[in-house]
Amino acid sequence: MTVPPPYGGFRPEQPTYPVGYPAGPAPHARTNAMAVASLVCAVLFAPLGILFGHISLSQLKRSGEQGHGIAIAGLIIGYVMTALTVVAVTLAVVFAFIVVQAAENMPRQDRYTATPGSDRQLPVFAPPRNLGANCQYPATAEPATRPAAPPRTGAVPTEPATVEAGIVTDRGSIGLMLANGKAPCTVNNFASLAAQGFFDGTRCHRLTTGDLATLQCGDPSGSGTGGPGYRFPNEYPTNQYRLSDPEVERPVVYPRGTVAMANAGPGTNGSQFFLVYEDSLLPPTYTVFGTVDRTGLATLDTIAAGGVVDGSNDGQPATPVTIKSAIVS
Repeated sequence: MTVPPPYGGFRPEQPTYPVGYPAGPAPHARTNAMAVASLVCAVLFAPLGILFGHISLSQLKRSGEQGHGIAIAGLIIGYVMTALTVVAVTLAVVFAFIVVQAAENMPRQDRYTATPGSDRQLPVFAPPRNLGANCQYPATAEPATRPAAPPRTGAVPTEPATVEAGIVTDRGSIGLMLANGKAPCTVNNFASLAAQGFFDGTRCHRLTTGDLATLQCGDPSGSGTGGPGYRFPNEYPTNQYRLSDPEVERPVVYPRGTVAMANAGPGTNGSQFFLVYEDSLLPPTYTVFGTVDRTGLATLDTIAAGGVVDGSNDGQPATPVTIKSAIVS
């Protein structure tokens, strides 16, 4: 008599299978998580995809998991994306450098702070009836800083309207175009002093920065008070105003590239002149007698970049400038 097992002790017999018949379906090997992460990160952040790809390959060797192809794909995409990023960044840096260089070398003589038609621009030139008819250079009480004969007096030609000139400095050449048709007495004076070698070996003693951006030269003493021992009256733009006109005291824009005479008041012009390297506001009481060419402006920019020797905005240039020679064609 067969006695059933106690309650709860029943154990069903395990089925038997013929020899060679599979015991049952084998479980699928799971996919390695790092392989999947490698593929995803290769697109989102390539370096992380590369890192996960190498970790995945190392794990797959030990675990037997699936995902070898996914890890390889992640590595390939990661390396390709990294290479493309490096190329893109390199091209961006090169492009930025080219843009900056182009901006620095861009000619700036046509850049003005006053818009066309602004009442702050220099007045339109209207030739006075006696322009160049009687140039006079009377002696001053102060002796000449360096011996110089006064220019010829009386009538001087106003043609040609422009005259080429140049200043050679130890910092580079500064080409000039002198406005003989607007300021013949002033151009006559500059040509005379240049021919006598008055400027040779003299240093440009003053640099201003900021709202007034000029380099001042023409004083052999280097003190800012020297001159040729004579003086002469203002010309353009002062001669575009009546003496009693209050507008003569109102600043106007002296554009970048202007060449003008320095003075200590009306009618005190001598040998000192200044070169404007950025638009500057000044009363129209400084005779404009020329412009600086593109090469000269580049030279001025280099000098101005050094600033003032004491770090202020007015004083001796930190980059010393000596005039070797000045010529008028």
